[in-house]
Order: sequence, then structure tokens, then C-alpha cells
Amino acid sequence: MISPSGIFVTFFSWFQSALQAGAVYAMMELLFEWDPEKERENVKEHGVYFDAATQVFYDYNRKERHDNDSSDAEERWQTMGFFKNVLFVVYTERSDVTRIISARMAEPFERRIYYGDGEIHGWQRVNP
Repeated sequence: MISPSGIFVTFFSWFQSALQAGAVYAMMELLFEWDPEKERENVKEHGVYFDAATQVFYDYNRKERHDNDSSDAEERWQTMGFFKNVLFVVYTERSDVTRIISARMAEPFERRIYYGDGEIHGWQRVNP
């Protein structure tokens, strides 16, 4: 497991995208936050630290959908991406900060959705 690095984490990440014309590199800056107590509970229950969960946002093949069961107080999203394994992450956007709500290893049927083609049950590839 990866140990948490703090409440606010800024990642500068380089990722490679294979295009027909060749390899393209881009830099992304994302800002994340989470409740430290919620993270401790999440690690106990699911074994996933939230700083590890942030890495799925850099997965060029990640899939995402609106969380229809989300609270009335805020709009939530579900995303699946790869970081050492396929992770399932619930988050919300607050201004320019992504707030991690929960994270876990994807279930077998969710991994099939992640690795599959096309849209299933509202899941859409973020970078088509």
C-alpha cells in the first residue's frame, strides 16, 4: 500500500498517449483533497489509500459515469482507472479541486467493463 502524503496533493504527471502520428506527451496539473478520517476508514475497509486513488485520473483509458445514487448535497461521479490494478473511485468536484470520497479495487464485472469496448451501463471512456 502507498502511504498518504497529505490532505491536499498536487500531482504533475507526464503521460504518454499513442496516436497514429506518434507519441504525444502532455502535462496535467490536478488538485485533490479528502477527509483524513474518511481515508482511514477506507483503508481499513478496502485497503486503498486516497493518494493512490488519485492516480486513476491520469489513466488515459479510464471510464466514468455520473453517480445516480449520489447525495442531494453534491453531484458525485464514479470513475474506473488503472493504478497497479483497476480501481473504482467515487469523487466530486469542488471548484477546481477533486475531492475523493471513496476508493476500492474494482469488482470482476467492473473490470470487464473497464477492459471492454463501448459504453455499458452509462460508463463512458473519458478520453475517446
